[in-house]
Amino acid sequence: MGKKQKQRTIEASKQEFIFQKKNYMFMFIGIAFIVLGFILMSGGGSDDPNVFNEDIYSFRRIRLAPTLVLIGLGIEVYAILLNPHKNKD
Repeated sequence: MGKKQKQRTIEASKQEFIFQKKNYMFMFIGIAFIVLGFILMSGGGSDDPNVFNEDIYSFRRIRLAPTLVLIGLGIEVYAILLNPHKNKD
């Protein structure tokens, strides 16, 4: 094998990843938002089935937690569609 053919083989074997560090950073941020939303949604049950607990209808469980989950999903979509190879002109 000649030098040129070896060099072409080495260049061809180098793979470029689709996602870069920026994509993964946004993915982890999105996952953190989703996990935080599910944590805020948890709880609020009652040990006694004959007693109704009004905490299940709190602002945190009805508005805040689902909003955080949806924001996290939006960040995930953005992280997937983000193109770090795009040249800035």
